[in-house]
Amino acid sequence: MRAAAADAGAGNPSAAAPGLGVDLDTVTIPQLQARMGDGSLTSSALTRAYLQRIKAIDPRIHAVLRTDPTALRQAAASDARHRRGTVRGPLDGIPVLVKDNVNTRGLATTAGSPALAGKPPRTDADLVTRLRKAGAVILGKANLSEWANFRAEKSTSGWSAVGGQTHNPYVLDRNPCGSSSGSAAAIAASLAQVAIGTETDGSIVCPASINGVVGHKPSLGVVSQDGIVPISAEQDTAGPMARNVTDTALTLSVISGAGGLTDTVLRPDGLRGKRIGLWRLPSLGPEVDALMTRTAKKLRAAGAEVVEVTLPYQKRVAELEFPALLSEFHRDIDAYLATRHGPRDLAGLIEFNRTHPAERTCFAGQEVFEQALAAPSTTDPKYRAMRAELKGLSRRSIDETMAAHRLDAIAAPADSAAWRTDCAAGDPEGASPSTPAAVAGYPSLSVPAGFVGELPVGLMLMAGDRQDGKLLSLGASVEDRLDAWRPPRYLPTVG
Repeated sequence: MRAAAADAGAGNPSAAAPGLGVDLDTVTIPQLQARMGDGSLTSSALTRAYLQRIKAIDPRIHAVLRTDPTALRQAAASDARHRRGTVRGPLDGIPVLVKDNVNTRGLATTAGSPALAGKPPRTDADLVTRLRKAGAVILGKANLSEWANFRAEKSTSGWSAVGGQTHNPYVLDRNPCGSSSGSAAAIAASLAQVAIGTETDGSIVCPASINGVVGHKPSLGVVSQDGIVPISAEQDTAGPMARNVTDTALTLSVISGAGGLTDTVLRPDGLRGKRIGLWRLPSLGPEVDALMTRTAKKLRAAGAEVVEVTLPYQKRVAELEFPALLSEFHRDIDAYLATRHGPRDLAGLIEFNRTHPAERTCFAGQEVFEQALAAPSTTDPKYRAMRAELKGLSRRSIDETMAAHRLDAIAAPADSAAWRTDCAAGDPEGASPSTPAAVAGYPSLSVPAGFVGELPVGLMLMAGDRQDGKLLSLGASVEDRLDAWRPPRYLPTVG
C-alpha cells in the first residue's frame, strides 16, 4: 500500500487504500475476510498497509509503542491457510494491536514503565494465545497511561515514561483519556483493524468515547485475566476496541472463546420495543447533555422507549471503591511482578521510581503506590466487608434500576468531551459513568453518539451480568441508528 496521502486542501491522512481496494476507515472484518476468501486481498498486503500507515501517521499521535517484527511472517502464514482453505476463523489474517500491559512473548510488555522494559515475558497472556490460535496478526503494542493510571493522585491520561504522551487524533492538543489511550487513538486513526484494551473502571469506555470508536468492557471473567498487569482481580478485564460493533463482537468471540456471541450481534433485531433507561449525568456539561437529548430523540424515532433514570447508591460506591482497589493492587501487583524481570514487588517498584528521573516527568508522584503499600491486606475482615458492600451496592444499582423500569439496558454519556492535555494540572475530576458496571463486574459498551464541536462523545450502554451478547446486539442497532462515526482530522487545536 502507498504511504498515507493527504486529502486535497485538508491535510488529513486518507485511509483509502486504492491498491487494496478498501478504505481502512470503514472496512469491516467480514468484508476483509470475503476479499481474502476470493483471493483479491492478502493478509500480507493488509498488514503491510497498516505498518506503513503507522509509520506515516503515528508520529502525530504516539499511539503505537512498537510493532512486532514478525507481523509480516504471521500474515504470510495466514495467507497460506487461506490458500489451503484451512482458515481458523474470522480473525485469521486480521492485524490487531495489543495494549502494553498485556503479555506478549518475545515482545516487550512494559505497562508504560522502564521498570518492565528489560526482558519480555516468557509466555503470552491467555487472550494473546487465543488471538494467535485464531490466526490474528499481532501487529504491535499500544501506548497507555502508565500502570493503567494507578500510580499518582494527579495523573495525565495517555502518558507513559516509555511512550510519552498519546494525543487525540481529532484534536491533537486534547487528551485521549486512559488508560487504553493508545489502543483507542490507534483505532480512530485506522492504524489497525482492532485493538485490545483493559479496564478497571473506565479505561475502555472512556477512551473509546473520547476517540470516537467502539469499546466493550466485558462481564468480569468473560476474558481471562491471565498475563495482564493487574490493578484488581475483582474488577480488571480486557476487552476489544474497533471502529464498529461487528468487529468488536468478532474480537470478543475470539478472546473469550464465546463464539456464539457473533451470530447474535451480526443480526441486530432493531430498537423497536426496546426499553432504555437514560442516566443523563448533566455534570458532564451542557453540550454533552444536549447531545444526550438529541440521542434520545433518535432512539425514540427508531421505536425505542427511552425513560430517564438515576442510579442509586453511587455516593457510597465512590467512597468504597478506591480504598478497596488499594488493597487489591498491592496483592495483585506483587504476584505479577514475581513473574517478570525487574522490581520483585510493590516496594521495589516504588524504589525504582524514586531513582529514575524519567518516571517523574509527567506523573510527578506515586502517592497511589505508596497508599497501596500501606493499605490493609485483602485478608483483613474490614477489607472483606468493604468489598462485599461495594459489590452488593453496585450490582443493586443496576439490577434494581433495570427491574423497576423493565429495561433492556441503561444508557449514559460515556464521558465528557476531551479536555486539553496538561501535564502540570493532570486530568480534571468529574462524574464516572463507568463505575456502576465496572464495580459490579457487568458489561458496558461505548458506541459513537455524536460530536461536541470537533470532539466525539460516546453513548455508554450497561446491562446485567453475562449479558454481553445482548448488549452488543443492542449496541449494533444503536450504532446503525445514530450513524455518528467519522474519521479524525488531526486538527492541532480548537477554540
